[in-house]
Amino acid sequence: MTSYLRRAAITDCCCALAAGGLASQIRFAHQGDVPAEYLVLTCALPFLWSVAVRLSGGYDPRFIGIGSDEFRRLLNAAVSLAAAVAVASYVAKLELARGYIAIALPTTAILDLTTRYLLRRRLHLLRRNGSCTRRVIAVGHALAVAELVTTLRRESYHGLSVVGACLAGQLGSSAITGVPFAGDLDSVTQAVHELRADTVAVLTCPEIGGDRLRELAWELERTGTDLCVAPALLDVAGPRTTIRPVAGLPLLHVDHAELAGAGKVAKGLFDRAVAALVLLLLAPAFAVISLAIRCNDEGPALFRQIRVGRDGRVFTLYKFRTMVVDAEQKKASLTACNQVDGALFKIRQDPRVTRPGALLRRWSLDELPQLFNVLRGDMSLVGPRPALPEETATYGNHVRRRLAVKPGITGLWQVSGRSDLPWDEAVRLDIRYVENWSFTLDLQIIWKTWAAVMSGSGAY
Repeated sequence: MTSYLRRAAITDCCCALAAGGLASQIRFAHQGDVPAEYLVLTCALPFLWSVAVRLSGGYDPRFIGIGSDEFRRLLNAAVSLAAAVAVASYVAKLELARGYIAIALPTTAILDLTTRYLLRRRLHLLRRNGSCTRRVIAVGHALAVAELVTTLRRESYHGLSVVGACLAGQLGSSAITGVPFAGDLDSVTQAVHELRADTVAVLTCPEIGGDRLRELAWELERTGTDLCVAPALLDVAGPRTTIRPVAGLPLLHVDHAELAGAGKVAKGLFDRAVAALVLLLLAPAFAVISLAIRCNDEGPALFRQIRVGRDGRVFTLYKFRTMVVDAEQKKASLTACNQVDGALFKIRQDPRVTRPGALLRRWSLDELPQLFNVLRGDMSLVGPRPALPEETATYGNHVRRRLAVKPGITGLWQVSGRSDLPWDEAVRLDIRYVENWSFTLDLQIIWKTWAAVMSGSGAY
């Protein structure tokens, strides 16, 4: 991580220098020579930008490589630096060329956001190959530790690798594949030393009370080892959680999920506007796809199916038909071939898929008619997967939380593996989306959808 931060700092300076040079050339192109004071300002811009990024937390390892915090802090740095320049110009009565500032600062931010994104892609690749990771000792019950190990192995971009487990109420060999048993709850500090760990993750565990956790923090403080504590309430994060000290106790306050209000109204307007625009632009493609489907077997181009939407309301979902006309009648004979657990039914190399249907599924083009569902208000651009009535009939109270919002054309499960995900993980991702919805999260998922479509992961 140190080398990544050093590389990020260097690229930050290079971006600022390039933006300053570009601004100088554009602003003073008519003069021929750039004034000396702006050459000095261009040379000073990398230093000023680095300071602004550091003050905004852009080099904090906790926010590097995951989530949107890293990019948001860069934007905060750009706004803060612009404000500081404006105030300094006013106080010192500096006559700075507005054109130079208007070009240099936004260009610096855009270049830096782009390079940070590219650096992140490289970091994720390194982490996928086992490099640039933090060594973690997981503390808690075996089941909770096993779930953490499974999640971190699947989502390697987090850069956390569990190298040992200190388990509660278990003094034998750990049943967790690939993770050695490192002792009981009193052996954490020793395990950190022996396994050269730099992070300890304490999972929900009644055996670890406040006093023991405080003592553990003091012990880890001596070695500079990071301590992470997982709250009992999972899949709730971000703006919904705040720490409030009450009578000396740090209480975790959890706001209610944003299921209504102005944010949802804005989401609905955004969905309909984008759906209408995309439908207008892709009208020729719709005609070509429909013709290809009908020419293959003379069946209908559209496939209609009853799905369950928000609050259990049913609606007719539209897709381009990718299977033979009598696919539903053949489903019963293929039940034994189902390769997905839970309520889903998926088969790799499904014999019912037509030749044009396979191509449509590979590029997720069969989902495009659902834009009509978005226009009608049955669906959203982003949301949980629209479920079949027979699936919802098997839902327990926990899973029915998926129905608290409109289903979406894309969602967390699509950008996380689609059909390759087990049923329980798909449900967990849908519920995480419901619990942590924000307009920013929707934009992130839409952005990631392009990468998921291009890779074709889980598309069958």
